[in-house]
Amino acid sequence: MKRAIPLLVAFLLLATAFAIPDRQAKAGSPKMMEFGTMIAVPRPYTGTTNAIRGVPGGGLPWVLSSAKGELSVSGKLEIMVNGLVLDPNDPGVPLALRGTNPIPAFRALVSCLSKDASGNPITVNVSTDPFPATTGPAVNGGGDAKIEAQVSLPEPCIAPIVFVTSPTGAWFAATGN
Repeated sequence: MKRAIPLLVAFLLLATAFAIPDRQAKAGSPKMMEFGTMIAVPRPYTGTTNAIRGVPGGGLPWVLSSAKGELSVSGKLEIMVNGLVLDPNDPGVPLALRGTNPIPAFRALVSCLSKDASGNPITVNVSTDPFPATTGPAVNGGGDAKIEAQVSLPEPCIAPIVFVTSPTGAWFAATGN
């Protein structure tokens, strides 16, 4: 009986050591951020004048029906946007384009505050490849996109902001409200 107890304890410790990493592997990478809303680019953030972390706003104001997504510590990024279209009520948007998405592809961009090799603060922006977006009026499903990508995040990645951008990198929507 005296031998059985140490063997049982050793067995339990060994079983626990193998079970914990297995549970972590099944759970995937921890979430860095999860969001249930984004804001479309409003005036005065259109264009290059008031860029956010070096990311210029789209040239015209946009609106957004809904957006949600998450970013994992490993850089896995998922975003669902619905109704990301040019502002239907802005007089600066050409009449024929109001309430529509004329862009057939979006990208995602993650902006992190980080540090360089010398320890100095820097902003690091990492972008995905383009993803298809539906074009046309929002009432017909225009401005919808599903973005799933893997990005290489800097270490550390402090205060991340997730943007939905044009193929050339101007932002149409960003995390926030």
